[in-house]
Amino acid sequence: MVDSISIDADDDGIRLDRWFKRHHPHVSHILLQKLLRKGEVRLDGKRADTNTHIVAGQKIRLPPQVVHAKAPEKTHKENDKPAPHPLATKDMGSLADRILYMDKQVIVIDKPPGLATQGGSGLTKHVDGMLDSLQYEKPDRPRLVHRLDRDTSGVLMIARTATAASGLSASLALRDTSKVYWALTHGVPKQKNGVIKAALAKEGGHGPHGRDERMTVSDDEDAKAALTEYAVMATAGTEFAWVAARPITGRTHQIRVHLASLGTPIVGDFKYGGTGARPRGDIADKLHLHARSIDIGRPDGNRLQATAPLPPHMLKTWKTLGFNPDDRSHPFPAKKHELKKAPVQKPGHAPPSREKSKTKPGMQKAKRKATSTGHKRKSK
Repeated sequence: MVDSISIDADDDGIRLDRWFKRHHPHVSHILLQKLLRKGEVRLDGKRADTNTHIVAGQKIRLPPQVVHAKAPEKTHKENDKPAPHPLATKDMGSLADRILYMDKQVIVIDKPPGLATQGGSGLTKHVDGMLDSLQYEKPDRPRLVHRLDRDTSGVLMIARTATAASGLSASLALRDTSKVYWALTHGVPKQKNGVIKAALAKEGGHGPHGRDERMTVSDDEDAKAALTEYAVMATAGTEFAWVAARPITGRTHQIRVHLASLGTPIVGDFKYGGTGARPRGDIADKLHLHARSIDIGRPDGNRLQATAPLPPHMLKTWKTLGFNPDDRSHPFPAKKHELKKAPVQKPGHAPPSREKSKTKPGMQKAKRKATSTGHKRKSK
């Protein structure tokens, strides 16, 4: 019996052999190649190859060898010890508990501090390694769209389809996005609002074995341009400031290096603030940097907006200093997309070692000082 089905939107753009692996895993690659050579598998009535990229809506002809393909029989040992379902393993429920928003294309989670986004040397637990728990009904594993530093908490986007991944990545590359971070700095920036313009370059040779790499302000040819908007939301005397930061570019450790370059390092950021990042009293000895919100263009033309609550240690600090952890004000000039009325997405699902530096805050080795240019807020 010959069957004919339409390519679903979730499979748009993938290779034909990958489509078979998703929907007909019992068809071997050798058999598929044979069927394609004979013209028994066709796309819209035409011959195709294994590396042909399919398009949503196309009709695919499936011969009886595919329709009636069966899985190979398991050996006695395999039947004795069936593989556990991915969702049944110990860590699989933890990410689901941190979902802020979910629909057919994307999931937004509130990443906790201390959990790495991706694996690395000595890391056994990270978001990328736990994404099987968020696959649900989809044929493919979800994939990361961007990343956050290990000790930074907050909004993290995860694409559920290849189309969503490419679309959201394009929005990030085209800067059709607004990401706002909250930080607690030691000291108060001289200008209450500004744009920090300082190129960044990698600087090695740190740590016990000289393998600890960090970023530094530089005017070398290989330095990459970096811009960060910032606004002082509130202060606790002259010792601490609640700063909102919106990165225009997306360089490694950008906000951390830029705020330290002003002489106001983030509390708990000993990598870039040295002893000047040390807290006092009831303020936790942890990095106070949180990805508060995101507003990004979606592939379907709408916008995705999500906000993450402060992690426990920052929430305690905010209450200690008398700051409002539920503040929803927007301190930055509106971007083009924000001048239009964009529909707010309603929730579809509710569900390393630190090294102390003797360098004074804001005085890391640099060939060029960071500059901060003030801007006025637009009245609403």
